[in-house]
Amino acid sequence: MADLILDGLKPSVAALAAPLVDHLVANATTLRLGVSQSPCGARLVDAGIAARGGLEAGRRIAEICLGGLGSVSLGTSGRFPRWGTMVTVTTADPVIACLGSQYAGWSLAEGDFFALGSGPARALWGKEALFEELGYRDSADQACLVLEVDKLPPDVLVARIAEECGIAPEKLTLILTPTSSLAGTVQIVARVLEVALHKAHALHFPLDRVIDGIGASPLPPPAPDFVAAMGRTNDATLYGGDVQLFVTGPEDEARALAEGLPSSSSRDHGRTFAEIFTAYKGDFYAMDPMLFSPARVTVTALETGRSFTFGAFHDDILERSFA
Repeated sequence: MADLILDGLKPSVAALAAPLVDHLVANATTLRLGVSQSPCGARLVDAGIAARGGLEAGRRIAEICLGGLGSVSLGTSGRFPRWGTMVTVTTADPVIACLGSQYAGWSLAEGDFFALGSGPARALWGKEALFEELGYRDSADQACLVLEVDKLPPDVLVARIAEECGIAPEKLTLILTPTSSLAGTVQIVARVLEVALHKAHALHFPLDRVIDGIGASPLPPPAPDFVAAMGRTNDATLYGGDVQLFVTGPEDEARALAEGLPSSSSRDHGRTFAEIFTAYKGDFYAMDPMLFSPARVTVTALETGRSFTFGAFHDDILERSFA
C-alpha cells in the first residue's frame, strides 16, 4: 500500500489507476478496443477511432480519469421522460480525483494536432497552477493520459508527454476517446462532479472544505458531427446534471456556494451548447466560463446538517439538443 500513498497522506492517482488501465487493456477484445504501440514504445488504446468501443469501455475509462479514486455507474431514472439512462459519479476524494486527475487541464499541441489531456498523468507533469493550490504532485514510474481526439497523436508528442512525466515511453498509456463515440460520450458526461468542483474553485470556495460529493447526468445519444456531439455531452450536465456537495464551514457560505454553482447563474444559460457555440462563431473561449456547471446543485453544511438547493432541470432544452 505504501506506493499508493504520497507523504503518508495523499493518494497516488497514477498508482491507483495503473491496475484499472491494465485491466482495460487485458479486456480490450471484449470491450471492442484497439491496442497498439507507438513508434517510441508507448501504449495506445483506441476507444472509438478505428475500434468501436462502447458504454462499458467509457465507464471504465471515466474511472481511470478519476485516478482510481472514483466509481462511475450507469443506471436508469425517470427524471427525464426520454433520456432515462444516468451516469453517476462518486469519489473517495473529490478534489484530488476530479481536479487533480480528471480535469482536462493539460494543453497538448504538435503541428495541426491539438488535445487536452486528462487523467492521472497530469499530476506527474504537475505544471498547472492548480496543482500549487491543491498542494499535490504525484510520483510514479508509469502513467496514463486520456485524450478526447479522433486521430492518433504524432509520435514526437507522445514521446514528449512521457518525458514531461519523467517516465520511459513504454510506461505511458494514452487512451483516445472521440467525442462522437459511445465511450467518449460516457467519459465526458462522467465529468459532472468535476465541473461543479471546478466552478467552486472559480468562485474561490476553499477546496479543502469540500469533504465529499456525488453527481449524475443523463446519457445523451452520440452524434457523428463533432459540434453536435460536443453540444450534447455539455448539455447533459448544463441542463440535466445534478450534484450534491458536502462541505464544512459556516452555513451561510454553503448557501452562497449552492446559489452560485448552477449553470443558470451564467449569462449564456437557456440555449443549447451548439446554439451558444454557433453564436460565438466557434470561439469556445468567448463563452461565459461560469456556464460550465450542473443544472441543479445541493450543498450540505456538515456542521448543521442543513442543505441548500439551487438551479433546475430543463427537459425541453435536452430534448432539443439530444433529438
